[in-house]
Amino acid sequence: MQKIKTLAAALTLGVAMTAGALAQQPASSIGELLNRVRSDVRETSQENQERLSEFQANTNRQQALLQNARNQLAALEREKDQLEAQYEANQIRNDELDIELRERQGSFRELFGQARQSAGEFAALIDSSIVSSQYPGRADALEELADSRTLPTRMELDQLWRLMIEEMIYQGQVVTFQARVNGLADGQEVDATRVGPFAVFSSYNGNQRFARFAQDETTGVWALQDMATQPPANFVAGASNLYNAEPNEIVRGTIDPSRGGLLEIYKDVPDLGQRIEQGGLVGYIILGLLAISVVFGLFRLFSLVTTQMAVSSQKRSSKAKKGNPLGRVMLAYEAAKDKGVETVELKLDEAILQETPKLEFGLNFLKLGAGIAPLLGLLGTVTGMIKTFTMITIFGAGDPQVMAGGISEALMTTVLGLVASIPLLFIHSFAASFARGVQQVLEEQAAGIVARHSEEQQS
Repeated sequence: MQKIKTLAAALTLGVAMTAGALAQQPASSIGELLNRVRSDVRETSQENQERLSEFQANTNRQQALLQNARNQLAALEREKDQLEAQYEANQIRNDELDIELRERQGSFRELFGQARQSAGEFAALIDSSIVSSQYPGRADALEELADSRTLPTRMELDQLWRLMIEEMIYQGQVVTFQARVNGLADGQEVDATRVGPFAVFSSYNGNQRFARFAQDETTGVWALQDMATQPPANFVAGASNLYNAEPNEIVRGTIDPSRGGLLEIYKDVPDLGQRIEQGGLVGYIILGLLAISVVFGLFRLFSLVTTQMAVSSQKRSSKAKKGNPLGRVMLAYEAAKDKGVETVELKLDEAILQETPKLEFGLNFLKLGAGIAPLLGLLGTVTGMIKTFTMITIFGAGDPQVMAGGISEALMTTVLGLVASIPLLFIHSFAASFARGVQQVLEEQAAGIVARHSEEQQS
C-alpha cells in the first residue's frame, strides 16, 4: 500500500513538471492519472514537431534569401565590371576629344581661358558690390561662363563687357530703392539709399542708419545688414542730407572709398564708457574726485554769488541786516560807534576777519582737488606702464594687443586727470574771485565808515 502511494506521488510530480498540471483537479484514480500523462505527452510531442517544422521552414527560407543575395551580388559585380570598362572607354574618348578640342581651338584657347578667368573675377567683384543690393543676381551669367567647359558663345562674351559698362554707370548714381535690411524693421522692406558702390544707408522711422553689404553667416547669401555701431553724427547728418536732397541738387554727403571698410572700423572704436573703463581703478577714483569737487564747487559758487548780491543790496540800504557780511559789519559799527576812531577801526577789522573764513570756505579743497587729479593721472600712467612691461616680460613684444590694455590705462588716466583738473581750476578761480570781491567791498565800506565816524567826532 505504501509503494502504491509513493508511485502515485511520483507520477503526480512528473506530470506537474512536464505539462504544468498543478492547476488541475487531483486525479481520482491511477488510471485517470495515467491517461492524463499520456495526453500531456502527446500534446508536448505535437508542439515539438510543429516547432521543428517551423525551424526547418525558416532554415529553407533563409537559404533561399542567401542564395538570392548571392545572385544579386554576382549581377552587381558584373554590372560594375561593365561600368568600369565603359568608364575607361569614356575616359579614353574624353582624352581624344580634349586633344581634338585643343587642336581646333588653336590660339583661341588662351583667349577663351582668359575670358573665363575674367568672368570669374568680375563675377566675384559684382557679387560683393553694393550695387547688387539693388540688382541681385547680376553675376549669375558670369558665374556660368566661368564654370563652363564648353566654348563660350558670342552672347556670353558680350555679357561680360555689358556688365562692366553697367557697373561703371551704376557707380555714378545716387539711388533710393526698396530693400530688406537684416536686423532692421523685422525683415520688412525700407527705403535704402545707395551712393554708387561706396556706401548705403536705410531710412527707418525718420532716421538714417548705415548698412553694409556682406554675406550672411548662416546662408552665405549677400544681403544688406544694419550696422550695430553707427558712425559719428556728422556722417549720419551727411546721409540725411543725401536722402532729403532734391533731384540734381548738390549736397554734402558721406561716401566710403573702401566700399564699407572704413565705416566698419567704427564698430571697434570704443565709446566713452569703454574709454573710462580702460582707466581702471585709478580712473574711477579720478572721476569720483571730479564729481565731488564739481558739486561742492558749484555749491560754493552759488553761495558766493548769492552773498555778493546780498552785499550789493546792503550797500544801497542804510539799515543793517544780519543776513549778509556787510550788514554784520555795519552792526558791529553800530555797537561801537560811541567809542573812539581807533576802537571803531579795530571793531570793524575784527568783524571783517570773522567774515573772511566764511567767504574762503572750501576754496582750498577745490585747489587741492585740482592739484591731486593730475597726480592721480600720473599714478595711473605708472601702473599702466608696469602692466605693459609685465605683459612684455610674460608674452614678449610680438603682439601689440597684449600691451594695449596697460597702454590704454596709462593714457586714459592721464587724460582723466587733466579733464578733472581743468574744470576744478576754473571753478576755484571763479570762487576765489567772488570771495575777494566781497572782501574788497567789506574793506571799502569799513574804511568809509571809519572816515565818516572820524569826521563826525571832529565836527
